[in-house]
Amino acid sequence: MASLKKNEKAVLEKLPLNKIIKGDCIAELSKLPAASVDVIFADPPYNLQLAGDLHRPDQSVVDAVDDEWDKFSTFEAYDAFTRAWLLAARRALKPTGTLWVIGSYHNIFRVGATLQDLDFWILNDIIWRKTNPMPNFRGRRFANAHETLIWASKGQKNKGYTFNYEALKMANDDLQMRSDWVLPICSGGERLKGEDGKKAHPTQKPESLLYRVLMASTKPGDVVLDPFFGTGTTGAVAKALGRHFIGIEREEAYIKAATERLKNIETGEAAALKVVEGKKAEPRVAFGQLLETGLLKPAAILSDSKNRWQAKVRVDGSLEVMKGDEKGFIGSIHKAGAKVQGLDACNGWTFWHFEEDGSTKSIDTLRGIIRQNLAKV
Repeated sequence: MASLKKNEKAVLEKLPLNKIIKGDCIAELSKLPAASVDVIFADPPYNLQLAGDLHRPDQSVVDAVDDEWDKFSTFEAYDAFTRAWLLAARRALKPTGTLWVIGSYHNIFRVGATLQDLDFWILNDIIWRKTNPMPNFRGRRFANAHETLIWASKGQKNKGYTFNYEALKMANDDLQMRSDWVLPICSGGERLKGEDGKKAHPTQKPESLLYRVLMASTKPGDVVLDPFFGTGTTGAVAKALGRHFIGIEREEAYIKAATERLKNIETGEAAALKVVEGKKAEPRVAFGQLLETGLLKPAAILSDSKNRWQAKVRVDGSLEVMKGDEKGFIGSIHKAGAKVQGLDACNGWTFWHFEEDGSTKSIDTLRGIIRQNLAKV
């Protein structure tokens, strides 16, 4: 454990934490240490393929995305770009890390196919349904009221990634968080403006969207990388939530806007940044560890809460049933609990109890003591 933490610290020291790197995302990603970041959030060019100006019914021009960074000569050129940055991102991502990428119908299906070609494993697709989308002014299509996010791990066998299920459920009034998110687009005071009063960035994402992304898939102290940093929404939310960020951006105007924005972001109080965790997030404790640490002794007698069945603890952590029809049966706390009840399965931690100071307590309380001690390491 101590060695692991030492290695993680050494990797962190090599990273440009909480900084914006100016340059091409593919080149700069390739300079980062391999397997060094926890989460990547990418908002790449959408390749909108706009042809001419878009006008409102009153003939005013819509401030659409017509920047050079969003233009590609062909779909093949866009696919080659997508493959290159995803390969570079994959290299930088930890084995337990995950990647988020957002897009519209113009590009997200091409990105998704490339993700799978590169052996990423898609965990979810999220529909961001906008409460205040831009209308379809030409009246020849449905209004584009949503964007799609893909959440992926490095591969099907890459486990151990962060998913704060219980925290998301808590935030959603004790209901499981769904894959359709209803959130407003970035507007009003949140929208950054230049000195000319125009948008600082045409596709600035709302902080509420990044808040949910980072709440779902990161922990305090994690490193969040955004290879298309723009005006810094990812960095702003990461900083507020006590995560480290790394931004890569090639446009000087966006870097300037993001730098000013980040100066005004304060990190929340450490205690308030902790999230609710479920049992799965807790370290695994084997029953034998209760014997190794002296919390239980060999030959200790365990019983169910109503003392209908009893079992003796053996030196190897197995139980020998001492009372009831299954007397003499030997097995684990789970198998012994299931056997005496005539069930296929049993959670032995909550079924078996021990006596202490005249009261009966679940052996799960002893497991809790070990987990508390592990947390101090």
